[in-house]
Amino acid sequence: MVRPPSGKVVRAGHQIGEQLTTWRKLLGLTAAQVADRAGIARSTLARVEKGEGGVNFQAVLSMARALGVLDDLVRATDPYESDLGRARADQQLPKRVRS
Repeated sequence: MVRPPSGKVVRAGHQIGEQLTTWRKLLGLTAAQVADRAGIARSTLARVEKGEGGVNFQAVLSMARALGVLDDLVRATDPYESDLGRARADQQLPKRVRS
């Protein structure tokens, strides 16, 4: 059984959607232009910008690429960019985490 997302997850979705919208506007791009560059439907882009759940993860990544922030997103989730990750970089990870 799938549990509904927590309030924190819902708020994060809205915040990320707002931030991607702000990037689009700062770059002077229309929603249609970003959707076309990302290879997604305009309706999907609108759902991402509204922070709606259930949007395909590839759509979010494609939109980030179209806005030029994909590398920043990847870097933000890199554990070795964190203090903890750097501190434990020499430790061997369990095999189930490596794959």
